[in-house]
Amino acid sequence: MHTFRRSAALLALSLGTVASLPALAADELHYNQISLRAEVSQEVARDLMIVTLYTEEQNSDPAKLAANVSTTMNKALAQAKQVKDITLRQGSRNSYPIYDTKGQKITGWRERAELRLESPDFAALSKLTGELLTDLKMGGMDFAIATPTRKASEDALLKDAVTAFKARAQLATDALGGKSYKIVNLNLNSNGYPQPYLRAPMMMKAAAMDAAPVTPDVEAGTSQVSMTADGSIEVLMP
Repeated sequence: MHTFRRSAALLALSLGTVASLPALAADELHYNQISLRAEVSQEVARDLMIVTLYTEEQNSDPAKLAANVSTTMNKALAQAKQVKDITLRQGSRNSYPIYDTKGQKITGWRERAELRLESPDFAALSKLTGELLTDLKMGGMDFAIATPTRKASEDALLKDAVTAFKARAQLATDALGGKSYKIVNLNLNSNGYPQPYLRAPMMMKAAAMDAAPVTPDVEAGTSQVSMTADGSIEVLMP
């Protein structure tokens, strides 16, 4: 009986030792690990022009009002479709009641409809905008980085971000007296899509005062695109 108990105790000790090995191995994975971050960026020209135009009318008859707004928008759409490299997007369209001075009785209706135009051809869109301002009003002018341009910039920055991360990893390894390092994990992230650059519609008053079409001034500027490399390394000591 004593021999059996002694054997059982030895077996339990052996199993306990084996069971602790994975835990020790897990601890080893985190030994001499440090977290690092590297970021690279570049200025990229905004190569997409975005113009928002709108019409706003009021009428006591909501059906006539809707028909008038539709006629104005359809005319603008037909004119815009004649210009190459212009992307058309219909924006919001809303109508709401107009009340009397007491705020009790509906005396009419007001409706507003928007048209959004996008193009990499600034000259063509500027000219079209000036022509459309004879019937529409300027809602705003934005400039952004086109999707293909942004992707090309991010692809180039990705390589630079990895290179910068490796440089920091080597610097940290040298500072700790290590002989080399290995990357445990690495995450690459871009800064997303920055808000488009918005210009105030300064040409709106000029268009209203002058019967001839007014071509808006264009100044697109640049936006910063960045790529971040976040990760951790394990420093291998001599």
